Amino acid sequence: MQNVKSPPDVIFSIPEDLPIPSNDGACDHLENMLMPNVSLWSADGKEINLSRLSGWNVIFCYPMTGRPGISIPEGWVQIPGAAGCTPQVCSYRENHSELKRNGVNIYGISTQTSEAQKEASNRLGLPYPLLSDAGHAFSSALKLPLFEVGGLKLIKRLTLILNNGEIKKCFYPVFPPDKNVVDVLAWLSENQA
Repeated sequence: MQNVKSPPDVIFSIPEDLPIPSNDGACDHLENMLMPNVSLWSADGKEINLSRLSGWNVIFCYPMTGRPGISIPEGWVQIPGAAGCTPQVCSYRENHSELKRNGVNIYGISTQTSEAQKEASNRLGLPYPLLSDAGHAFSSALKLPLFEVGGLKLIKRLTLILNNGEIKKCFYPVFPPDKNVVDVLAWLSENQA
């Protein structure tokens, strides 16, 4: 697992002046936990129960992707860890085949609706599912860190690596978002049996 690719478009790059999130310990409890018996709807209309995932899986949680014609919340770029969702989503798209070759499935989760995720998935050409936690069942069951902005309750950016439903590694905070896949591939290269 060495061929890490970055999104080719400059518009998907991370600004150099983004505030860096700090580790507040909100995810310290996650490693070695079993996935909760929670089902989420994917952008393509399938119901996926995360406790039933077998083998190696990467679940990256992100606040929200932007949508053309819809304004992002005021002050978004100044919130540590908020901006950078589209570059992160695209970095997983660019490295999807590398992860699949190594038997790793990818899932992206946000609290956006399935409709919003379907738009993003189609627009960005994603080869992996985005799952909607709009009802906060997943984030509540795992006690994931959230933040509120513009009337929205969003998951803070984090990434879980699972093996047969058990959380083996949690990356939190994730920064910069577009390089998260590099950390994931490096960890899997050292730890995947």
